[in-house]
Amino acid sequence: MKRITLAFYESLTGKLPVRDWLLQLSEEDRKLVGIDLATVEYGWPIGMPICKSLGSGLWEVRTDLSDKKIGRVLFCTHNNRLWALHGFVKKSQKTPKADMDRARKRMKEIVK
Repeated sequence: MKRITLAFYESLTGKLPVRDWLLQLSEEDRKLVGIDLATVEYGWPIGMPICKSLGSGLWEVRTDLSDKKIGRVLFCTHNNRLWALHGFVKKSQKTPKADMDRARKRMKEIVK
């Protein structure tokens, strides 16, 4: 039984940026991200190596993608939902500030 249900952030214009990002990935990589998101849904609260707190209620799902790429889905929890806020392929050790800022902005829209 799921402990928390996945929901995708939806912009005011009706766009679902995390879902759109997922659809740009290869089928293999989508499957890998999906497995990790399901692991969080069924195992919440969960820690490393799948999930890591970024502070102030923001978390990341960590997925090793094909070709040694690293995928991240930044999320928050609110009203018993796991809100997927932002997805990206990580290119450096540190999560870029722009990605963190985007996720935090979206989180503020959900957790009003």
